[in-house]
Amino acid sequence: MLIGIFLLVFLGGGVLYYRQNPAWKNKPSDERLKKIQDSPHYIAGKFQSPVPVQTMAGGSSGRALRKFLFESSPRRVPREPLPVMKTDLKNLSLADDLVIWLGHSSFYLQLDGRRILIDPVLSSYAAPFSFLNKAFAASYIYTAEDMPPIDLLVVSHDHWDHLDYPTVTALRKQVKAVVCPLGVGQYFEQWGYSSERVKEADWFSEVSIGNDFSVHVLPTQHFSGRMLKRNQTLWGAFAFVTPERRVFYSGDGGYGPHFKEIGRRFNGFDLAIMENGQYNSDWANIHMMPEESSQAAVDLGARIMLPAHSGKFALSFHDWDEPYKRIVEVSRGKPYELLTPEMGAVVRPFDKSQDFSAWWEMESLAGEVVKDIS
Repeated sequence: MLIGIFLLVFLGGGVLYYRQNPAWKNKPSDERLKKIQDSPHYIAGKFQSPVPVQTMAGGSSGRALRKFLFESSPRRVPREPLPVMKTDLKNLSLADDLVIWLGHSSFYLQLDGRRILIDPVLSSYAAPFSFLNKAFAASYIYTAEDMPPIDLLVVSHDHWDHLDYPTVTALRKQVKAVVCPLGVGQYFEQWGYSSERVKEADWFSEVSIGNDFSVHVLPTQHFSGRMLKRNQTLWGAFAFVTPERRVFYSGDGGYGPHFKEIGRRFNGFDLAIMENGQYNSDWANIHMMPEESSQAAVDLGARIMLPAHSGKFALSFHDWDEPYKRIVEVSRGKPYELLTPEMGAVVRPFDKSQDFSAWWEMESLAGEVVKDIS
């Protein structure tokens, strides 16, 4: 009986915590719910991918959890801290088009004189609780205080490793505008962002950000949800278009015909930031293997590819460095140039003189955090 009472109290406390914690809640306003329900991609009470697929391709979530806990590679997490550069973001010249990988799928991008932050997760974990999904050692040296004023904050979907409550709230005073897929804007408004700053859009929609600069929300084959109820908010990729450049960010998602369609619509991309990591056979429909990420970059007509979604968190079963080894191997002879910078390094992707080492092969030497004052 005492055990039963304890379990009831524990579960009751958990429910109360869930209902009161703003990081979890997302109840759309009537106006937002109307826009969601009017979307052609909202079918039978939930959003669906361009090609409807099962989230779990290889079996049940319970089986995948058992595999994650008991059968995963012992090298899912690096033995030593990875090499990270601490760039002074506030003193970078806005005249330079550049990109800086901040770990996992977080990127700082300068394009056409604007500062853009993509899927920022600056916390030491990406989960409902701090003891879950902890970041690799030395992979979270950037904070909100390190960020300059941000012209545009872009979030691809509401999963914990892309939409981080501590980071988003800490950046609240620094962000001028937010662009996200349908429904995700409700989080920002609940977390203190004014509705005027939040711009939501459906797939294949264009959001104008000042003169001659637009952001296009594009489809991916994925899913959404921060807890039990799924697919009540949309997920997406993005194209950033200026008179001089076209940059693509894939967000999360499986391989599909939408990549060729996007490539045709935009006549190729100067740079494609592509998901490459956290894959396995169970998630074959909703995440890409490195070989598929490579093919997607070809389909997009990308001239340069920069891999994402690895190097900070271990969400899947593979070795932490496997995504880099496989993407390097499969990219040989491809029509795009592969860039593999260290975390925090300044990447000027249109500067042909830049070259990056295979830093993931230096695990035993990766204990020192390097300061870069460029």
